[in-house]
Amino acid sequence: MQERTALITGANRGIGLAIAKAYAREGARCILAGRDAAGTDRAAAEIRAAGGEASSLRLDLGDNDSVRSAIRSIAASHPKLDIFVANASSVGARVPLAQYPLEAWMQTFQVNVHAYLLLLQGLDPLLRMSDAGRVIILSTAVARLAKTGGGSYAISKAALEAMAGVYAQEVAATPIRVNMVSPGPTRTEMRARVAPKEDPMTLKTPEDIAPLFLELASPACTRHAEWISADAWLKASRGAMEPCHMKGE
Repeated sequence: MQERTALITGANRGIGLAIAKAYAREGARCILAGRDAAGTDRAAAEIRAAGGEASSLRLDLGDNDSVRSAIRSIAASHPKLDIFVANASSVGARVPLAQYPLEAWMQTFQVNVHAYLLLLQGLDPLLRMSDAGRVIILSTAVARLAKTGGGSYAISKAALEAMAGVYAQEVAATPIRVNMVSPGPTRTEMRARVAPKEDPMTLKTPEDIAPLFLELASPACTRHAEWISADAWLKASRGAMEPCHMKGE
């Protein structure tokens, strides 16, 4: 991943930070984007202290002006973008649909869908400048399997998956590859909020699944328009894992 530029949203902690660290260790230039400017600055500094290349970018997905500003900043600083990891999301309210607050619903869709439409639109020209553009969308199993209390999180992620699928078809004739990943239960702060009674030590860590994101970001990986369960991938990787299809095989 030498000389490749990667943008990761929500990269100040959890899965996003684990992905950024993995990319940086392989030589990528990482742009860590997040709403928490101080936290993102610290994460970028941590990567640089370990010998990686990282910069921080304030990005509030709940504010379209912030999204547009971030796009302009990236375009002004980078002639191309090789990897875009859409990691940050809003979990919304955990209440039945019949009582769902409309404001919370709209905010979840803003963060999980509308902001990513703007990002895809703004970053598409930069991704097309790459010889192997990679877009990785983080989703969830509840986007495909209805579950009580899933609310705006599940439904907005289903919309995000549909958007990713459409974009994947639209760029199929280009070097850009688009895939979706469902991390599954992972030891993160978000998971702790939605499942406070769960023992976090029984869950896999973000670092456990970071290698999956390395595979999908590789110029040699030709997987496209796939929905990938990180749990299934991890189980396979600990056994007889089927490798990513590589160019030239």
